[in-house]
Amino acid sequence: MKRPTHKGRGPPRKPRGERPGVIAGWYRSILRSLTAHRLYRLTLGGRVPTDLRIKLVQPWPGDPKRGIAIAAGEFELAGKLVRSPSPCWVPPAGAEEWHAAWHGFDWLSDLMTAGPAASGTARKLVQSWLREKIDFRSVAWRSDVLGTRLFAWITHFDEIIGGKDLVLKRAMLASMTRQYRHLARTAAWELEGAARLRALKGLIAATFALGSSRAKRARALAALERQSSEQIFPDGGHRSRSPSLQLRVLQDLVDIRTVLRTAKLEPSAALQSAIDRAAPMLRLFRHGDRRLALFNDSLEEDGVLLDLVLTQSETRGRALTHAPDSGFERLQADKTLVIVDTGTRPSPGFDMHAHAGALSFEMSHGRERVIVNCGAYRGSKANWRRVPRASAAHSVLVVADTNSTEIREDGVLNRAPMSVSCERAEHEGRQWISATHNGYRERFGLIYTRELFLAAEGNDLRGEDRLTGRPGAKFAVRFHLHPSVEASLIEGKTAAALRLPSGTCWRLRVAGAEMSLAESIYLGTGEPRKNQQVVLSATAAPGGTTVRWALRCEPDKTGYD
Repeated sequence: MKRPTHKGRGPPRKPRGERPGVIAGWYRSILRSLTAHRLYRLTLGGRVPTDLRIKLVQPWPGDPKRGIAIAAGEFELAGKLVRSPSPCWVPPAGAEEWHAAWHGFDWLSDLMTAGPAASGTARKLVQSWLREKIDFRSVAWRSDVLGTRLFAWITHFDEIIGGKDLVLKRAMLASMTRQYRHLARTAAWELEGAARLRALKGLIAATFALGSSRAKRARALAALERQSSEQIFPDGGHRSRSPSLQLRVLQDLVDIRTVLRTAKLEPSAALQSAIDRAAPMLRLFRHGDRRLALFNDSLEEDGVLLDLVLTQSETRGRALTHAPDSGFERLQADKTLVIVDTGTRPSPGFDMHAHAGALSFEMSHGRERVIVNCGAYRGSKANWRRVPRASAAHSVLVVADTNSTEIREDGVLNRAPMSVSCERAEHEGRQWISATHNGYRERFGLIYTRELFLAAEGNDLRGEDRLTGRPGAKFAVRFHLHPSVEASLIEGKTAAALRLPSGTCWRLRVAGAEMSLAESIYLGTGEPRKNQQVVLSATAAPGGTTVRWALRCEPDKTGYD
């Protein structure tokens, strides 16, 4: 019998080599004051190369459907559709992330799939951008946006200039040089988390493409080494604990390795190690449909892209089953897969994408999702962004419709202490985990424990949700169902039959709570879809309350009224 255990990680110590917050904030204020002055642009002047020193190929496939829409003047970015933006480079009101994606030019990979006219459209848009005198305080000069734009322009440089437009070529090179010099001042400190890695990717690509000095290359690569070591846990998870960001970060690390190989340099051990650790962790998050689980602001993402990223990572490691640093567990037997969040909140600077979903789980059977979390909102309505972050939007026990981790109005998590502990055991194919968190102790005097057991045959998943402490609080154990699952209450509302599109039926039975069906919403693809949830309701009793439930696969499709 194997019984690994782990304790939830609290906020880590400030990594060595990183600027202290006070100094970074002071430096940021000074630089922003300088950039606001009209003479700041003069500090970005200097030698301009006559051509790029390295050429990059498009690393990831573009979307032809999106490319055709972009060529027609329809830009759907960050969940918002804008048609023929005018003025071209001024953001729509209240749409900063649309503006960031627009100025990042990452959509060039989609546009270039739109046929022969794509290069001409790209050329006109780049020329339009070059004519603008964009304020350095705008989101267009934010370091992650700037890094994304430089990488995109370097990748599509020859397509944009068309091979003959020497005037545009010189103008692009001059602009890219100025952008690079500004990015070199901000990439290593302006932002935190995955955004800093994105900025460093653009900085490193520009460093080699524009022919910078060895000293500047060394500084950029040293910053990358620090970040790749600090942002990726020993088990391979990104500190954000977000599957979607895990994918994005692995893409960026693979892109940086490609830049170094194109420049005939061997990737550092730190970079290679980060890639080798991150790929198996990304596999942990994949369901049977080859897409991602929905924890911490994640979407399902594109299965083909996931396959390509994992292939390009050149890492053959299998999916992790136990990720103690990141705080995730994976139970798998036959066709049944269960992924459980057993971690605490991410550390400051990495928590803007965090959900209050501690101890929530998702379950799939073959290629069909059964139990899910609600996902992530990608639209422009600010009030909607809070909805999928709530504990009630996850398949977990929720006390008094209150989040297990408080989410402040500014989107940052409350820093009140929270601990999560987890034990795991395996024997002859049977798998069991027990996890506990104290997120409800301060407000309700309650400790929450969840136990899950998966049979070796994969046809039987059992759970216990237990509250101990002060009595009286009402609570609900929620099971959000994928929109393709049809649910009905049976056996006098003590059980539910869950029918999958394949015809397979799972029967959910419960003891210790009242069962009901309710509406829910699914955001796994970014588009809201109606779905159902099974809700088990009860009240915390003196001496503790335990809700026991069992999910059993019944392929004979019996059990329907």
